[in-house]
Amino acid sequence: MRAIVQHRFGDPADVLAVEDVDLPEPGPGQVRLRVILSPIHNHDLWTVRGSYGFVPDLPARAGTEAVGVVDALGEGVRGFEVGQRVATGGTFGVWAEYVIARAGGLMPVPDGLSDEAAAQLVSMPFSAISLIDDLGLGAGDWLAQNAANGAVGRLVAQLAAARGIEVVGLVRRAAGVDELAAQGIGHIVATDRADWRDEVRALTGGAPIRAGVDSVGGSASGELLSIVADGGSLVVFGSMESPVVKVLSGDVIFRGVTVRGFWASTVAARMPAEKRNALFGELIAGIASGALTLPVAGTFDLADIGTAVAACAEPGRGGKVLLRP
Repeated sequence: MRAIVQHRFGDPADVLAVEDVDLPEPGPGQVRLRVILSPIHNHDLWTVRGSYGFVPDLPARAGTEAVGVVDALGEGVRGFEVGQRVATGGTFGVWAEYVIARAGGLMPVPDGLSDEAAAQLVSMPFSAISLIDDLGLGAGDWLAQNAANGAVGRLVAQLAAARGIEVVGLVRRAAGVDELAAQGIGHIVATDRADWRDEVRALTGGAPIRAGVDSVGGSASGELLSIVADGGSLVVFGSMESPVVKVLSGDVIFRGVTVRGFWASTVAARMPAEKRNALFGELIAGIASGALTLPVAGTFDLADIGTAVAACAEPGRGGKVLLRP
């Protein structure tokens, strides 16, 4: 079978390549999947660079989320059958024609859900809804986030709105305001304007912003923290610009703002099954109603991984880049 393999850490466009490898066999409690589609996430690319919380041994496969069809069952597997469509968000090495997955980590895909949506269902949407749930906000509360035109930013805005939570989204350029408005997402402010904080206050009517979600890092962290209310929290979710969070000590000392991190992998690992199932049900219902959208910017063959990685870096990209084996 074909699979994407890396032999060294570095720029994904340089170190990822398709190789012919042996077809794997499932062991006890495992399932072999024939992969249909797999998205390229930022954390996948950070892993390839060797700069993520998970650092694989080399040579390594790549990719973590996919929708696929059950192709073979290992000993002791119950509840799945060959030919069944399933999704996985925590199986390393899915950028391949086939992959071995732990049966307990698979989620059956409803018939009405498209392959394109199912391929993206677990990782980013579940991270976003887990984040919102973790913030403990209620209807009418305000939160602010940067990278509002990123994949997670769009999801947070849509999922929070479904719960009645108000969201201010920050983008770097004015064009981002129009892009999100075209998708029905409002309350967006461009920080390239000198009076952007005044615009935020006008949007909220002076209501306190209880939490900020930082996906950028660097000076953007401090900008976001500056509009969070006294006693609020800044939750560090990503680091698209810089691995360093730059905030003013005065905001933390004198305003009592808390800065903490959020990693969905650890949150999901300790989440009760009932809560996890309820959140997935909320996601599927949102997709079915149209309240939650999972757009696709482009689909590429495994052999075109370099082009696919470049597409991920395109400014103003309107959806996920997918790989099709």
